[in-house]
Amino acid sequence: MLFNIPFIAVIIIISIGIYAMLYKRNLIKIVIALDLIESGVNLFLVSLGYRNGGIAPIYSNAPSTKMVLPTPQALTLTSIVIGVATTAMLLSFCMVIYRHYGTLDARKIRRLRE
Repeated sequence: MLFNIPFIAVIIIISIGIYAMLYKRNLIKIVIALDLIESGVNLFLVSLGYRNGGIAPIYSNAPSTKMVLPTPQALTLTSIVIGVATTAMLLSFCMVIYRHYGTLDARKIRRLRE
């Protein structure tokens, strides 16, 4: 049961993010919800690479014991970098939208477009 806790946390974090993306109207809250989903995916990747009693795969003369998987760690680092860039771009879009329309409410912005 203890080994399933990270996966349960992943489900909860991603569910909160999806709920917020679908039901919140403020664009900043939608960006935060996207960050929650990205964090849940990163936790999932790290949880997949975990091995009980494993050591880091950076040692060249390590004993022949179990090592944690390095591929999910590399994917997680890449995902973090992409997530930071995506968040910065979305927040800059929010700033431009606020300057142009004077609001961050998604429904009002849609009505102003028509």
